[in-house]
Amino acid sequence: MAPSPHPPAPELPAPAQPPPAVPDAAVEYRIEDLAHRSGATVRTIRAYQDKGLLPRPERRGRANVYGASHLARLRQIVGLLERGYTLASIKELLRAWDEGRGLGGVLGLVAEVDGPWTSEQSGHISRTELAELFGGEQEETAVAESAVAEAVALGVLEPLPGGQEGFRVPSPRELAVAAELHRAGVPLPAITGQLRELRGQVEHIATRFLDFTEEHVFVRYAGVRLCEADASEAAALVRRLRPLAQQTMEAELARAMQKLAARNLRAHLRSAAQVAVAAAGEDEDGSGTATAGEGAGTAMAGEEPVPHSPGRSPQGSPAQDSSPRGSTPQGSCSSSRDSPLPGAPRSEAVSLPGKTVSLPAETVEAVRALVGEARIPEFVAAAAEREVRSRRMDAMVTEAR
Repeated sequence: MAPSPHPPAPELPAPAQPPPAVPDAAVEYRIEDLAHRSGATVRTIRAYQDKGLLPRPERRGRANVYGASHLARLRQIVGLLERGYTLASIKELLRAWDEGRGLGGVLGLVAEVDGPWTSEQSGHISRTELAELFGGEQEETAVAESAVAEAVALGVLEPLPGGQEGFRVPSPRELAVAAELHRAGVPLPAITGQLRELRGQVEHIATRFLDFTEEHVFVRYAGVRLCEADASEAAALVRRLRPLAQQTMEAELARAMQKLAARNLRAHLRSAAQVAVAAAGEDEDGSGTATAGEGAGTAMAGEEPVPHSPGRSPQGSPAQDSSPRGSTPQGSCSSSRDSPLPGAPRSEAVSLPGKTVSLPAETVEAVRALVGEARIPEFVAAAAEREVRSRRMDAMVTEAR
């Protein structure tokens, strides 16, 4: 069992300054004074009295007098409201407190659930630092401002209170990921759009985890009034189980990413081989047009089809470009200098012996990562040769039948 990301805090020495003052039992307040001391409005105080959350004041002649117990109760109510309790729940909790059943266990459970679920520390960033982090593209001010507004809406950035300049960053790691994606060429609107979509999917997974634990672990506490021991036990369970969801997600995400990345790479390599086969066929028959062979882009036997994200279509056979591009030496790989049509896949020209073929840029990048720049033509030629042999073997089997 992995340790919780929230290690117990070390014991600190006693503070040098005196503790904050507590309400003096002998102090008396008018309702306006009580409102000022507690931060609540006069109207709110009267509403709490009507709902039974706050005891009625003592009558002194023609005046209503409140004491230290009223101030302490108001502070309790405010604290519970800030933790997300409804007024009805607060009334039940305060009744338990008054009956001597205690709130320690329940409030401990609330603190365990409401506290941070990550050990990551938040940070702060100024607008200047934010612009530098994302490249300082002054010519895209409108786009950048729109992306900042979207990041604020998503909670990636939080404006500082009181009109201060800059933002609070709840997760610096998440912001760093966005900056790295932008440096890799991803537009800011695409990054925020992807995060919005991802967040919806992650919240669905989180709901599944919570439903699962409620059904199999926390069902024993459902529909019953928690005593001190039960609340403390539930808080300990939350503390133990909290890191498990993140550990499971990390393992499953790594497995899925490896599986799909390898599958996509194989698909790109098949595409490169099929284009090279078509180029070789053109050299033999002199037709002057190179096209990918039959079955281009399909999965090999025993492989699953390559999945595509919504809104994206499978990449078809790239158009053959046999025109020379500058003085590209034989056996080298160069980027196509023509501007592609909007929405068209990027391509790179690969020079094979006696022929220059155009391959999808993603395929060339994948091959480059595998064997290096200098061996791209050799790799593509070998892949084409293997494809030709496979087709000959298939033809032999077909003829034998």
